[in-house]
Amino acid sequence: MKIIISNHSKEPIYEQIYAQIKKHILTNELHAGQSLPSMRQLAKDLDISLITTKRAYEELEKNGFIYSVVGKGSFVSEQDNEMIKERKMKVIEEQLLSAIQNSKEMGISLTELKNLLTLLYREED
Repeated sequence: MKIIISNHSKEPIYEQIYAQIKKHILTNELHAGQSLPSMRQLAKDLDISLITTKRAYEELEKNGFIYSVVGKGSFVSEQDNEMIKERKMKVIEEQLLSAIQNSKEMGISLTELKNLLTLLYREED
């Protein structure tokens, strides 16, 4: 599992760790039941505070991506396809809300925004 931390990012380090591990789980790079590095080991590998890795793992556990077994470590949770879809929809909604806010600030009309979205969506096909 590869995690890259950027000191130039506006995103806190624990959120960077959270997002990357979450991505590894959602893309099946990490499978259900697979163990994660211990919080101490990850902190050592990334040269960051144990408190930072602990917070990332707590967020992952709170959101159902991992579970912890006392004395054994943290493991990838079984992912329900409906839950994955719901989480991804939430992310898309947040990103669209941000795009809408930016568009309003720049004076871009709803029609222009729809046209841009349609154009970008078609380019992905």
